[in-house]
Amino acid sequence: MCKGLTGEEEDGAGGHEAVREIPEVIPIKKMVACVAIWSLADQDRFICTYPAYLNKKKTITEGRQIPISKADENPTATEIQDICSAVGLNVFLEKNKMYSREWNRDVQYKGRVRVQLKQEDGSLCLVQFLSHKSVMLYAAEMIPRLKTRTQKTGVGDQSLQQGEGSKKGKGKKK
Repeated sequence: MCKGLTGEEEDGAGGHEAVREIPEVIPIKKMVACVAIWSLADQDRFICTYPAYLNKKKTITEGRQIPISKADENPTATEIQDICSAVGLNVFLEKNKMYSREWNRDVQYKGRVRVQLKQEDGSLCLVQFLSHKSVMLYAAEMIPRLKTRTQKTGVGDQSLQQGEGSKKGKGKKK
């Protein structure tokens, strides 16, 4: 044990103040908690982007943060992550997180993307992204150009044409 804050040892005389003893070794549990908090501090500087911010089907009260004319229909967190990482931003995806205003708990709506805009010294990572909104607008602009989006639309058109042929022979019930 170390000496107390006053630096005096207690000898039992009435004139001295009581000395608090401070343990020399910090328990391991407390040290682990401090290390975990320190590593999370870096992540706290990252901005959070949810797919609802870019969703054309959402209203502003439901969480959309960009104009409808620039928004996309049902973007996913992995699409946002792909776009941000392709442009060179430091990005990581939290798959189990969900936007608080999202009532649908479907896998499609799950996920949060964290993007680093500024470095430790306060300078921007990329000059073209000055704010959270500029990242969201860029992601919304690039999502329709993704290969996964262009392939999905081509397959959907063929299935509609095949479905129309099967309805031809049906008549009204009497």
